Amino acid sequence: MWSGPRNLSTAMMYAFAARGDCAVWDEPFYAAYLRLTGIDHPMREEIIAAHDPDPARVAAACAGPIPQEQRLFYQKHMTLHMVPGIDRTFMRACENVFLIRHPARVVASYARKREGPTLADIGFVQQAELFDEVAGWSGRVPLVLDSEDIRADPKATLGGLCARLGIAFTPAMLHWPAGPKPYDGVWAPHWYNAVHASTGFDAPEGALPGLSGAFAQLVDRALPYYQRLQAYRIGAGAA
Repeated sequence: MWSGPRNLSTAMMYAFAARGDCAVWDEPFYAAYLRLTGIDHPMREEIIAAHDPDPARVAAACAGPIPQEQRLFYQKHMTLHMVPGIDRTFMRACENVFLIRHPARVVASYARKREGPTLADIGFVQQAELFDEVAGWSGRVPLVLDSEDIRADPKATLGGLCARLGIAFTPAMLHWPAGPKPYDGVWAPHWYNAVHASTGFDAPEGALPGLSGAFAQLVDRALPYYQRLQAYRIGAGAA
């Protein structure tokens, strides 16, 4: 599952973990991304120390045997982590799905956790590039899931995704226990407070947040990438 930050990505990971037949991995390349770019993120040193920063080893594990003798393997990936120098061959061993969210909601949420987000930070450009790359070598349009559809009707949207993936939907995907999870990344205390308080998908969101200045300009720059992928979305109310 490929998304940018603040895209309902952790809730989706929790949903698949709740199935009982699915191993999950929280942002496998986060430590490698931080080491390769030198970028300053909250808990940077803790992340590199606690998670494997070698992208080759991480990629091999992504394509390798499913952990814990499970039947399915859900990998929560951030599009911005796929920086130059990381071999993407492992993606051909996976079913690649793209999780999108309106950039106004992403920017408003991200800015509450980290100051001064840039276009590179929120992953929309990288997501469109990965989408085109997967479409090119697979010869078909990759699956796209909009967080708005998930929150509007989680059962129908996740059911539609499971059908497209050729796996059974289970109602267990709609609920999970509150609190931290053993498979959370070490960064969870900074980013996951809202999803830790949840036991399922939140209700539909209201109007888009009003943003101004640099935040509004950032939304305008990201919007074309979101809209292009949104045209292919599956789920409630989508073709």
